[in-house]
Amino acid sequence: MQYIIKACDGENMLEKRLAVRPRHLENMARIMDKVVCAGGILDEEGKMKGSVLVLDLAGREELDEYLDSEPYIIEHVWETVTAEPFNAVIVNGQKVGK
Repeated sequence: MQYIIKACDGENMLEKRLAVRPRHLENMARIMDKVVCAGGILDEEGKMKGSVLVLDLAGREELDEYLDSEPYIIEHVWETVTAEPFNAVIVNGQKVGK
């Protein structure tokens, strides 16, 4: 099942985000085969203020395992996180789903 995750940073978290980012990227590399797409949400100045991820996981248990291991959550960079079932139909201009 695919999930779309939207995570918004807490206020004034850019410096901390950048410090934690290498661990976040290591964690993402661990699950790279499950990542449909992922990236930062930017403010008007082009600075990161959150994240959006689409993950293809076995189910809610695997989603919870990912969230429990996410450095941005552990280090309190992300203030709010929502995760919902998602159906990617088109990825990079290619129809991949129904």
